[in-house]
Amino acid sequence: MQRGLDTSYQQWPFFEARHAQLAQQLDAWASAHIAPIAYEPHGSGSDVDAHCRQLVQALGEAGWLRHAVGEAAQSMDARAICLIRETLARHSGLADFAFAMQGLGSGAISLHGTPEQRARYLPRVAAGQAIAAFALSEPQAGSDVAAMACAARRQGDDYVLDGEKTWISNGGIADFYVVFARTGEAPGARGISAFIVDADTPGLTIAERIEVIAPHPLARLKFEGCRIPASCRVGEAGEGFKVAMRTLDVFRTSVAAAALGFARRALQEALLRATSRQMFGGVLADFQITQSKLAQMATAIDSAALLTYRAAWLRDGGHSVTKEAAMAKLTATENAQQVIDAAVQMFGGLGVVSGQPVESLYREIRALRIYEGASEVQQLIIGRELLKALKT
Repeated sequence: MQRGLDTSYQQWPFFEARHAQLAQQLDAWASAHIAPIAYEPHGSGSDVDAHCRQLVQALGEAGWLRHAVGEAAQSMDARAICLIRETLARHSGLADFAFAMQGLGSGAISLHGTPEQRARYLPRVAAGQAIAAFALSEPQAGSDVAAMACAARRQGDDYVLDGEKTWISNGGIADFYVVFARTGEAPGARGISAFIVDADTPGLTIAERIEVIAPHPLARLKFEGCRIPASCRVGEAGEGFKVAMRTLDVFRTSVAAAALGFARRALQEALLRATSRQMFGGVLADFQITQSKLAQMATAIDSAALLTYRAAWLRDGGHSVTKEAAMAKLTATENAQQVIDAAVQMFGGLGVVSGQPVESLYREIRALRIYEGASEVQQLIIGRELLKALKT
């Protein structure tokens, strides 16, 4: 076991023996294979693209992507997905991103795709031979999916897409996108459908590459007269919102797990720093204020982990986890931000030097409090679910 890393949580009753074995095997693999293709901080977009492609290929060849790509909802093991994301995030934010986006980008096909769609796309995604992307957000429709403006109009045996999508992970490097567009069967969220759009489809362009503080492939997409066969629709017409929400329900808890991975790495780094940093004739860990901060960090991590793996365990048991997943994501991401900030503080000036692990973690964690439902949205979901339960 790596110094300063507590893995006792893998023995919690939420897990089966195979889950702990999976986490240990992945940790050993990641230690041997991820470091050589880790990206440089503030690297160019082309460097990040290349490293992301390398990671997808490596994860696919090693068989890890099979856990993110299921043939149906029942074949998706939420606990395994969460443990993999936590482990990868502890090693590399980009590796976690590469794994998660293969699952999220193909999740709609796993859950609602036809046998032909599954056969065409899923094996290549699982093998790391095709990169997937999930295109839901728009410039004016992020948390409010019902405000979507991108439209798909039916023309004979085809649909024609017009509009924009933004903040699209894997944008610019994906081989295909699952795109959600308004088809007008009903007002609001009930008039949206999902479509598979191959990256080389005429009328689809990468309008802008977006650079963020933790480098990842990200883009704004533009659709102008983008014609696709009706056979590319995923699920029934007008059911795209349900397709999107079911996909997010599988992977939202795993965002919490990624935050746990970042937080565990931060605590590990803080413990090593505290026990080695010479100060006033002793080491930093000798001070009660340091011990108090370490205690707060460890407690914040365990409380988030309990919520995260409760949600994954319930989901694997066939239960609806809308409220539990929201609680997990809210708590894990907010707690991880606090844990990582404390680790940076413990490193002093070194904590804000580019390339230091805690500095990289500080940049990585911020987006998790926003994407796949901002913290404020998670609070609304939890409150809504509590009130709904009161009425039943």
